[in-house]
Amino acid sequence: MNKFVADFASFVWGLPLLILLIGGGLYLLFLSRFLPFRYLVHAIQVLRGKYDNPEDKGEISHFQALTTALSSTIGMGNIAGVAVAISVGGPGAVFWMWISAVIGMATKFFTSSLAIMYRGEDSEGNTQGGPMYFITQGLGKKWKPLAVFFSFCGLIGALPVFNVNQLTQAINDIVLKPNGVAVDFTSNLIIGLVLVTITSVVILGGLNRISKVASKLVPSMVLLYFVLILIILFANAEVVPSYLKLIFTDAFAAQNYKGDAFLGGLLGGLIILGVRRGAFSNEAGIGTAPLAHGAAKTNEPIREGLVAMLGPAIDTLVVCTLTALAILVTGVWQTTEANGVSLTANAFGNAMPLYGRYLLLICIVVFSVSSLFSYAYYGGKCLSFLIGAKNKHYYNYFYILSIILGATTSLALMINLIDAVFALMAIPTMTATLILAPRVVKEAKLYFKRMEKN
Repeated sequence: MNKFVADFASFVWGLPLLILLIGGGLYLLFLSRFLPFRYLVHAIQVLRGKYDNPEDKGEISHFQALTTALSSTIGMGNIAGVAVAISVGGPGAVFWMWISAVIGMATKFFTSSLAIMYRGEDSEGNTQGGPMYFITQGLGKKWKPLAVFFSFCGLIGALPVFNVNQLTQAINDIVLKPNGVAVDFTSNLIIGLVLVTITSVVILGGLNRISKVASKLVPSMVLLYFVLILIILFANAEVVPSYLKLIFTDAFAAQNYKGDAFLGGLLGGLIILGVRRGAFSNEAGIGTAPLAHGAAKTNEPIREGLVAMLGPAIDTLVVCTLTALAILVTGVWQTTEANGVSLTANAFGNAMPLYGRYLLLICIVVFSVSSLFSYAYYGGKCLSFLIGAKNKHYYNYFYILSIILGATTSLALMINLIDAVFALMAIPTMTATLILAPRVVKEAKLYFKRMEKN
């Protein structure tokens, strides 16, 4: 099973998907004439609530939409995903994660603008947004099979198996093993059951409860994580410049890459690895973020697109870079065989022997648990589209069961399964976005003209 899923993930993450995500993202960047970067200040003003109107359609504020989307992306992709990238690809993988983030900002601007432009209604008459709705509303009913395909893949892609797997591994490595507690199926099952209890309380309360919890937890944890990594960087200040340089030089030399070659070369393999981990981290082009941004309380699609594009900047350019530097400057990427979250824990333990691992664990628990809330909402939306809004609560029970599965299975199987399904979700999302992109550009021009007059 492990081998089959790994082979399938490698197959779908081949050259065609790389062209679709990176080539498509570059096309969007040039089509918009780098618009997302030209209006960063305006995006921050929107995020702070300057243009909020309680009369607008939607369920949650711009800030809550961004933190809900970020609570799913800032999580194990940033802490474990970066560690996986470095352990296989070395420092150069980080550069290609950055490239995917810069391109991802343009992609998120377009996908989340479309999520507001083409909102639809579910079977109960509630306003909904997301790739399945902008496919059917924007492209027409004949494209519905593409929307159904996205929703079906979303049911699996939203499962929390990777997050739970890595959270369980972190608790085992940081708390249980050092204190002489036996780690086995039973201990993993107990962790799974505790997570099930916490998650059930929040997700059964619906989107408003999820967004309120996320908007309180995510900013404070990003700040704590930021401070902890600054402590590590100050403690190793003399090697920080050389490792920053190594990220750039190794990106093209691929001297530390241990994975499979791609298109006959190690550099190709390294680029694929960096883009894969970048996509896993910021989810640009995958279609999950538009599910959260589509619920924002606004009648201006471009505003939500501008807020959404801040996601990859915060997620990959800031948080992933911090994790990468902590792993690199402490040297643990060369001195240990650890992978995933254990490698990041080693970096924190190395720099702050007494309390580093425990403070990291606090961040991991909050990032992971907040991800569990958002993904449950995403999966429920996909099921609602497929079989009707009145049945979406059934997804929560399936989701809760999968937490137990994630806590008790291997990392390789989990990461490859989610990787493969994410790749499949990107196909309908990016296809529809590229077709509808000129309409977003037209809408953006009209929006900024209106803003100039005001």
